[in-house]
Amino acid sequence: MVKLQRAITVHAPVERVFAYMNDPCNLLEIWPSMVEIKDVKPNPKGGHDFGWVYKMAGMRFDGASEIVEHETNRRMVTQSTKGIESRFAWTFEAVDGDTRLTVDIEYNVPIPLLGKLTEALIVKQNEHEATTLLENLKSRMEIGTRVEA
Repeated sequence: MVKLQRAITVHAPVERVFAYMNDPCNLLEIWPSMVEIKDVKPNPKGGHDFGWVYKMAGMRFDGASEIVEHETNRRMVTQSTKGIESRFAWTFEAVDGDTRLTVDIEYNVPIPLLGKLTEALIVKQNEHEATTLLENLKSRMEIGTRVEA
């Protein structure tokens, strides 16, 4: 299983960042390889379970994820129930009116479909994608927010 962690400081209140990330439909705006979000349903723990379509190495993967942990404005964890085996743990921390967001990702590269030789390349691409996702979120959240130099 591949593990990676990325973090970013967003110049927006934690409540705003958490609310945005709590709606899986918003992933389409910030996650470059996310093609579709569907079948969004509230989870009794909080947040939403959802289906997704993701492109990796030019291939389309259909999957679904469910909330396994949900603590408003603090933590949200999704686990895949179909598709690419994955777990995303999002941690939100309020810091002087800003949000420190950390994502811990664990996933399996679908090697039988993609081949062992491409695994290292895919891992590198996914590391870049995680950074891009957070940078896109930061840009989206900071629109209209006053940022001091």
